[in-house]
Amino acid sequence: MKIFGLSGHSGSGKTTLMVKLVPLLTAKGLTVSTIKQANSGFDADKPGKDSYLHREAGAKEVLVASAKRWALMHEYRDEPEFTMDQLLARMSAVDLVLVEGFRQWPHPRIEVWRQAVGKPPFFPDDPQVVAVASPDQPDGLDRPLLDLDDAGGIARFMLENLGF
Repeated sequence: MKIFGLSGHSGSGKTTLMVKLVPLLTAKGLTVSTIKQANSGFDADKPGKDSYLHREAGAKEVLVASAKRWALMHEYRDEPEFTMDQLLARMSAVDLVLVEGFRQWPHPRIEVWRQAVGKPPFFPDDPQVVAVASPDQPDGLDRPLLDLDDAGGIARFMLENLGF
């Protein structure tokens, strides 16, 4: 599976761009999955639900399934957070995995940056950033600047970068 990511500060537009890219890439015949980094307080479950009670009781994993989808919740408990390879091994094989966040992982990525967010870009210190998608021109930019409003152009850049 090929991997490509989006990074950027909260509020920069990573998720908005991601949900534009997925249908563009699948329309080209690619199978696409996504991984999204969440904050440490994230919980997909709801207190009081049976699956939540299973986890609360000490189950290491809880798989919830219906006729339309299934979800596996894994409690780290005393384990370290999984690596990129460990998480990818739990996913079905696809052509492309798009990653939102996880800047510590070694994969090429586009930084989504907006001056209005008021935070400096990551690209000067992150060699994995292969381009910046922005409506603004960041100071010191030494790699391609992509129009954040041109999801088609960003998708083409990603595919070319990955050799598709």
